[in-house]
Amino acid sequence: MRIADLRGTRIGGLVSGGLDSCTITHWLRANGAEPHGYTLDLGQPDESDLEEVRRRMVACGAVAAHVIDGREALAEAGLQVIQGQARYEGGYWNTTGIARYVTTRLAIDALRRDGISVLFHGATGRGNDQVRFQLATNMLAPSFEVYAPWRDPAMHDTFAGRKEMVEYAEAHQLPIKASAEKIYSTDANMLGLTHEAGRLEELATPATLVQPEMGVWGWDAPDTPGLVRIGFEKGRPVAIDGDRMDLVQVFEKANAIGGVHGIGIGRHVVENRFVGIKSRGVYEAPGMEILGQAYEFLLQLYLDRRARELFESLSRFLAVQIYQGYWYDLGTTAALDAINRFSSLVSGTVTLRLSKGQVIFEGITGIDDAPTLYSEDDASMERAGSFDHADAEGFLRVLGVPARNFAHRMFPHLDR
Repeated sequence: MRIADLRGTRIGGLVSGGLDSCTITHWLRANGAEPHGYTLDLGQPDESDLEEVRRRMVACGAVAAHVIDGREALAEAGLQVIQGQARYEGGYWNTTGIARYVTTRLAIDALRRDGISVLFHGATGRGNDQVRFQLATNMLAPSFEVYAPWRDPAMHDTFAGRKEMVEYAEAHQLPIKASAEKIYSTDANMLGLTHEAGRLEELATPATLVQPEMGVWGWDAPDTPGLVRIGFEKGRPVAIDGDRMDLVQVFEKANAIGGVHGIGIGRHVVENRFVGIKSRGVYEAPGMEILGQAYEFLLQLYLDRRARELFESLSRFLAVQIYQGYWYDLGTTAALDAINRFSSLVSGTVTLRLSKGQVIFEGITGIDDAPTLYSEDDASMERAGSFDHADAEGFLRVLGVPARNFAHRMFPHLDR
């Protein structure tokens, strides 16, 4: 779509209240469109007053602006990432990617309510977000149109880059909070922060250029380790240190505890974007790291060898699906069904030691009545339990058949 196609058309935008959102919204209105703004409350730590964002968007030309509470939906999506251990290249917890699907789904619901069938966003043509917004909309609302201003030549005639956007905003007295230069950009939500671009594009720039917002660097954490107990019931974290809480509270508490000890702060990744270029990111996700590692420690007790192989395959698949924009397609929904089967088994309380950026296993309790496959008696090198060591004789003879056959054929001289 082009701006010429939108004159007199009501369109709904995914807006954050930043420089791009403000200038694009004003530019759309100035060119005859009727933009409505939709901002998601995702518990982003860098924006304390979303009502101010709503007012800012109206001041920048939005016909109307709305704030949608997406915290519970994001927490549920984040839990699915944890249950699938769906980390992308280098261990990135997909915190930005999964938030795009929550944002799109809730915004589409609001657009339908308001009788709008064109969605616009400020994602550029070089990144992954344009794919996520586009494909999610195509899958959830196939009759909707998606307008991406940065892919419209008319947009480039007005804004060659950030400098021109700042100048435009100043010329039209838009209430932006931006300077002409930023040393890096940050995308934030309750699950984690993504830092990229600017000086971070230079590989000579250390990750420590980033000023953590969800905690501290590990070396700045307290010298005294902290202990945290996380209780799971059927795959869901339901309590921290014995206090039961809802899922949003669990993430908020885990973020706070992890941040103090430098957990999940400053993960550096040079990853493959879906569009075919590499990008560098520095990530923060203290709550995801704590909950994710605790879940993995429990999961190890429940999956046998073949189930584990299937899980690992599904985990890698889901990580790529989230990153590349396919959260709502058949492959993802089928994979999630299988993951849900595994997660429904996982219950217990994990105690972790947190020390200067490290998560260390401390112990597991509360699994006496759970269907775990781990038995201290069977695992013991000293007690027989239900495993008869003599049975291993036949087991090893069977395993040795192909080994001996291989040796006879490949190295016949060994028997001489």
